[in-house]
Amino acid sequence: MARRFTGAQLLVATHNRGKAEEIRQMLHGTGVEVVSAADLGLTAPEETGATFEANAKLKARAASAASGLPALADDSGLCVLALDGQPGVATADWEGPTRDAMVGMRRIQQELATRGIVESAEARRATFVCVLVLAWPDGHCEIVRGEMPGHIVWPPRGSQGHGYDPTFQPDGSALTCAEMAPDAKNAISHRGAALRKLLAACFQ
Repeated sequence: MARRFTGAQLLVATHNRGKAEEIRQMLHGTGVEVVSAADLGLTAPEETGATFEANAKLKARAASAASGLPALADDSGLCVLALDGQPGVATADWEGPTRDAMVGMRRIQQELATRGIVESAEARRATFVCVLVLAWPDGHCEIVRGEMPGHIVWPPRGSQGHGYDPTFQPDGSALTCAEMAPDAKNAISHRGAALRKLLAACFQ
């Protein structure tokens, strides 16, 4: 049985404003005030986990311990089948030291080209993965996972969203994530799927 969230304030353990805003939008209507790690000036821990689950748990527990608040952490990434699941947990690292998503998108395209992967939806299958961990100050955690299947497109398209959205086209859509309105993206996204699971388990 999942633990119910009964607090008035939730810390989102991220310094990525795009992620924080997505989560804030999706929690709208719950009556919960959302603050981010950036808002509180918290230091982000080093992500040393080998899986999305390990990294999300590490971040959630660190933020909850530092703030005394229940903390929600996201660890997410883009797994490209033809690249043996890369960049995966290293998705942010592929953006380089300046965390420029275009650097990461170009690297994916270059890696696919080097391997001779043709530009077709089937050859460039990929999945966005999101793991959310809700941690309480006593160390208790609830963990959920969401996925969004699709494929890599080139060149990038669209100016909405954040990160690798311009180079990812979800299954069943003619648009990339960056060409979608926020509500439309949230309805099918990996983060939206994970958050709906968490809301059903802990908030409703």
